[in-house]
Amino acid sequence: MARSDFPLISDHDASALAGLLGRRSLLGTGGALLAAPLFAPGHAFAQQAGAPGAAEITVDQARSEPIPIAIPSFGPGLGEQITRVITDDLNNCGLFRVLPASPAAATPDFSTYKAMGARALVSGTTAGEGNVRVEMRLWNVLSGTQLQGTAYTTNGANWRRIAHIIADVIYERMLGEKGYFDTRIAYIARTGSRARQTTRLAVMDQDGANTRILTGGEWLTLTPRFNPVRDQIAFMSYADNRPRVYLFDLGSGRQQMLGEFSGISFAPRFSPDGRSVVLSATRGAGSDIYIVDLASRAKRQITNSGAIDTSPSFSPDGSQIVFNSDRGGSPQLYVMSAGGGGARRISYGNGQYGSPVWSPRGDLIAFTRIANGGFSLGVMSPDGSGERIMTEGFTVESPTFCPNGRVIAFCRQTRAGAGGAGFASSVATVDVTGFHEHVVPTSTGASDPAWSPLNG
Repeated sequence: MARSDFPLISDHDASALAGLLGRRSLLGTGGALLAAPLFAPGHAFAQQAGAPGAAEITVDQARSEPIPIAIPSFGPGLGEQITRVITDDLNNCGLFRVLPASPAAATPDFSTYKAMGARALVSGTTAGEGNVRVEMRLWNVLSGTQLQGTAYTTNGANWRRIAHIIADVIYERMLGEKGYFDTRIAYIARTGSRARQTTRLAVMDQDGANTRILTGGEWLTLTPRFNPVRDQIAFMSYADNRPRVYLFDLGSGRQQMLGEFSGISFAPRFSPDGRSVVLSATRGAGSDIYIVDLASRAKRQITNSGAIDTSPSFSPDGSQIVFNSDRGGSPQLYVMSAGGGGARRISYGNGQYGSPVWSPRGDLIAFTRIANGGFSLGVMSPDGSGERIMTEGFTVESPTFCPNGRVIAFCRQTRAGAGGAGFASSVATVDVTGFHEHVVPTSTGASDPAWSPLNG
């Protein structure tokens, strides 16, 4: 399968407001990736990468008992680096247990891997320097059959992305749903003490590699959001001491303000088709929700409650919006039509709710809850039923779903030791069941994560 269209280059909103009131550029090297099917010795046909196939095991089974999978090195040098990235991707999701192994023969000795306890085997080779060819084969150890075989050819500078794509292929073939490793996370890089903190818009691979700092840090910057179909990030900046929503073009590095409002604009999120942005804008002591068309910049107001309406997020089909409002006396979650009107409250637990975001699957809404002096991060169904808390802490906020809806990234803030900055802020991920929390390594403090769609 030729994939020349697959370029390889490389709320707390409410609290911020309270203080005020009283298809993706990859930012790296160029080059196209070609993927071709491989045929296994002794087998008539090998599936192409991304082709549908029956899952080898369910996600629920993998949560209770991670899949043991052997991954011998893809070769010295670059091959070893590719192997390490694949291994880390699979281990970090918590659904696989990677077993190191000696290099496999063209037709592996499956009895060796059975003795290790492996259920699956990934064998591969790497060749070339300027242009690199990486071959991978995925085997069912128990049956001794090849499940997948693909060769990738691209510029060698893109080796990390090849590794993420291979990890996605393994994830999909073993679990029956799309992976999420070939993605990025936008976030706010934080340096300095809490009293004099510098904030910069940044983007990184989902595993913390390939960090790019996008803005200079002259102004407070918050809440980045990826456009699902264009090379854009929306975010809030205090540039020139006028807090507004801006658009950042990942291809050119240019940024521009999104619309003129009489008050402050903040809390942006894109529509599922990427053609508009829903955001909040202050008016008097409250704020209303607007939808801004990106082509015409026409604004349409969809709430007028006199309260603080903020943190809007579209449902995946674009028909509804979940948002946070204190119209009932305390911050709670509401769902309304994307056209405005018909708002109904969905949060009824103890405490104050904020930062809602709709899952790409449409089945869950993630949120932050503040109760009894602490923060918690949870999910509920769009009708408010089935509320579950996944993690708690000094501060946990800003949830964002990965593209397949299985994992949530969020900001965790902890108290730092005496003499330090006072607080330490990091990006972490957790399965939607509350399983396998994992910190994403960053070179600075990090907050406000926003997961990209799958790179393409």
